[in-house]
Amino acid sequence: MTSCRVCNNSIEPFMTFGAMPIANGFLKEEEFEDEYFFEMEVAFCENCGSFQLVKQPDAKRMFHENYAFFSSLSKYMQLHFKAYAELVIDRVFTGRDDPFVVELGSNDGIMLSNFKEAGYRHLGIEPSENVADVARSHGIDTLSEFFNLELAERLVAEHGHADAVICANVMCHIPDINGVAAGMAKLLKKDGVLMFEDPYLGDMITKTSYDQIYDEHVFIFSATSVAWIFDKHGLELIDVLPQITHGGSMRYVLAHKGCHEVSANVAELLENEQVQGLHLAETYEQFKCNCETSRDALFNLLERLRNEGKRVVGYGATSKSTTVMNYSGIRPEHIEFISDTTPIKQGKFSPGVHIPVKPYEDFKKNPPDYALLFAWNHAAEIFENEQSFKANGGKWITFVPKVEVIE
Repeated sequence: MTSCRVCNNSIEPFMTFGAMPIANGFLKEEEFEDEYFFEMEVAFCENCGSFQLVKQPDAKRMFHENYAFFSSLSKYMQLHFKAYAELVIDRVFTGRDDPFVVELGSNDGIMLSNFKEAGYRHLGIEPSENVADVARSHGIDTLSEFFNLELAERLVAEHGHADAVICANVMCHIPDINGVAAGMAKLLKKDGVLMFEDPYLGDMITKTSYDQIYDEHVFIFSATSVAWIFDKHGLELIDVLPQITHGGSMRYVLAHKGCHEVSANVAELLENEQVQGLHLAETYEQFKCNCETSRDALFNLLERLRNEGKRVVGYGATSKSTTVMNYSGIRPEHIEFISDTTPIKQGKFSPGVHIPVKPYEDFKKNPPDYALLFAWNHAAEIFENEQSFKANGGKWITFVPKVEVIE
């Protein structure tokens, strides 16, 4: 028995994924012996509706000077964040004098670059020094710190209150969600807007996309849990905007209570979550069963292909792939290597199971019989780029929403 990170209600895990390494902790062979693992258990709080990791590694193990994720490598995400920025400019900045935007987890500046190019005051908060340096090299104002109430007070003193505070795929990383919510309430102008998006609990349950769960994702949010968390800090949910990114995300729009009209979208989504049963313990027991079924089906497929002498290569050395491989019992004898375009990952090995990560050129030079699509949330972009692989007889293996071979 432990306490909920949000409301201190007593909770207990409903399932474990077993010993799990740092999801983005791609490593060299000489580092295998000292690799860090933690027991990855998940729980659901029936009081506040929060889906959460029971334990999370220290933040410095996950976000550091060698952090291996750069948002700008995806052309699709560049377009997505450009549209996100344009929405903020149109919805929040219109009619305001010298508006100011702060982004939490600004990564390499992929979103803030749009504000910079439009001439708006901006500031990125990015704790991983190496990706922050990339943003700074492009002239994007960036601090390498973790956000909290103390930093929010300092920012207000130095820059004034923010018209908009934004983030994407960041809020779910933050264990002290109450401290961050308090900081955001402090940083926002009275009529300011907070906008963030993260993987959506409803989609994860529907698709059995359990790979959304890894060390960085301490929460998987629903509208119910977001409304509960921020209400305590004087902020109300005023809109919800579904997104297709990361296999199903939700963009939440919040503001100081009573300062903006509340969209009908909010009540509609909250009602849908009740219908889906996101408030019920039995929903998560069924999710556990579905995860086990998916896990076993993927392992059995790969074991059969191994016995048949087929070559299988992983496509995309993602954080999500760490959960899938370690939970499913996938080993180097199942997957020859993982193809990835991120230079910092190439020449290293995947966390936990130690499958080599090789440049994309290796995939192109010697295409396998099957490609296991770890980056399934980018499937549309990948399938468009890899038409020749399929045309030459290559087959894709996917595991969300079910394990199947696409010929």
